[in-house]
Amino acid sequence: MKRYITAIIAIVILCGLAGWRLMNYYGKAAALQKMAEARKNAPLLVTVAPVVARDVYLTYTGVASVESPFNVNISSQIVGQIQYLQVRQGARVTKGEVLVRLDPTQMQAQLNQAQANLAQAQYRLSQAEITTNPTTVSVASQIAVQQAALTSARALDKQTVANYQQQVESARAALADARTKISTATAAIGAANAAINAAKANLANSTTTLNRTVSLYKQGFVAAQDVDNAKAQQQVSIASVNTAESQLASANAQMSSAKSQVDSASNALTIAVNKGRSDIAASNAAVQQAQATLRLAQANRAQNPAYQANLAALKAAVQAASAQVQTASAQLGYTTLTSPIDGWVTARNVDPGTMATVGQTLLTVQQLKSLYVTVPVPEENLKVVSLGQQVSVELDALPGETLHGRVSHIDPAADPLSRQFTVRITIDNPGNQIKPGMFGQVTFSKLLKAGALEIPREGVMNEKTGTFAGVVGNHDVCDLAPIVTGSQDGANVQVLKGLQPGQMVVTLSQRPVTTGTKVKIGKIQDSSAAASGQ
Repeated sequence: MKRYITAIIAIVILCGLAGWRLMNYYGKAAALQKMAEARKNAPLLVTVAPVVARDVYLTYTGVASVESPFNVNISSQIVGQIQYLQVRQGARVTKGEVLVRLDPTQMQAQLNQAQANLAQAQYRLSQAEITTNPTTVSVASQIAVQQAALTSARALDKQTVANYQQQVESARAALADARTKISTATAAIGAANAAINAAKANLANSTTTLNRTVSLYKQGFVAAQDVDNAKAQQQVSIASVNTAESQLASANAQMSSAKSQVDSASNALTIAVNKGRSDIAASNAAVQQAQATLRLAQANRAQNPAYQANLAALKAAVQAASAQVQTASAQLGYTTLTSPIDGWVTARNVDPGTMATVGQTLLTVQQLKSLYVTVPVPEENLKVVSLGQQVSVELDALPGETLHGRVSHIDPAADPLSRQFTVRITIDNPGNQIKPGMFGQVTFSKLLKAGALEIPREGVMNEKTGTFAGVVGNHDVCDLAPIVTGSQDGANVQVLKGLQPGQMVVTLSQRPVTTGTKVKIGKIQDSSAAASGQ
């Protein structure tokens, strides 16, 4: 009986639990149904962005390289050995600064020879003019030529005398210097002899002291250390005598050298005097010859008319000799190479002592005060570029720094292979931090439309029936407005028709919006970033 009662109680409990679970399930389903209805009727949470008016630009960014507007290779026009070249790579140079000097010896000799040939040709012409017929050559011109020759001879005579005096004075100064060295050597010998005598006296004294100390040591009056000290003092005295004798030998050598210099200077003085007198005598003879020639010119009155043809030939010879002088002078000028610009040495290919050849580049000088930034521009982007346009330049070597330049050159023709136009931008380089060869980017920008309306790309809805934007109106109700779009970039789209500045368009929502959808603005997207049309 108890079993049945227990079973009935268990069945009742199980039925009660089943009924409770069933009621709980239907209650939750009803609650979920109410929540779904509430969400369906709740406003849609959206992100919006304002319709903004801004200037739309066409832009193009190209890879550029830095170049110097002046890249000068300093080369030689003649063959010669380099005697002077001090500038190093990286040195700053100025226009006209001497950079390289070649050995001018050969060119100077050629110029001297050409000048001598010209002088000889002029002399012959002058002589011919003197001897021509008085009807073609005036006596006054003959005399003037010879007076000029006399003046030149007298000037040469004065120069010869001045040279003689200068050479004699120089030789006398050398002789006086050598004699001074003899006096110095004599004093040194006397000092050395005195030092020897003093050292020998000290040696004798130290020897006597040593003998006395040894005697006292044998008698037991002094210690062995005293004997050692006396011996050491004797050795010091011996070394002093040796040193003084070495100094005497050195002073004697200086005396011999000074005497040799006196003999040499004396010989040089004699040679200078004799040569100078000989040169003076020769220049005096030249003056006398010029005076005689002048007197002959003054006495001359007529010559054979047959010399007219010879006169024309001599004039041609003078012109040819003058041309040779000009050529030799130009060749001599080629031995000095100067900088044609203010700039910096960017390459040095030789060193002093090198034999320069014709056309060999010795140095390269580049201007760095202002530089070219060269960028190739495809033909489809050339419409963004114009002469005088201000552009921004960013170089890889100067990260984070934006430079500004001006378009100064646009190639009139495209490269036939790449179909690109070379554009050069001029930028200032006051701190010389920009170097030729650097790479970077150049950004060209051109105004496409002023005050154009734009919205983010996410706010444009492309449907089968057209293009729309979800505009949030009064009471947070969305309205699908048909729009006409224009140019666009990676972030924004230009709106040509359908929207007004300040309107809010939906850019992000949980589900697509339609006309009449109630919305709740959760976030307003920033639309302040600049746009660039294409």
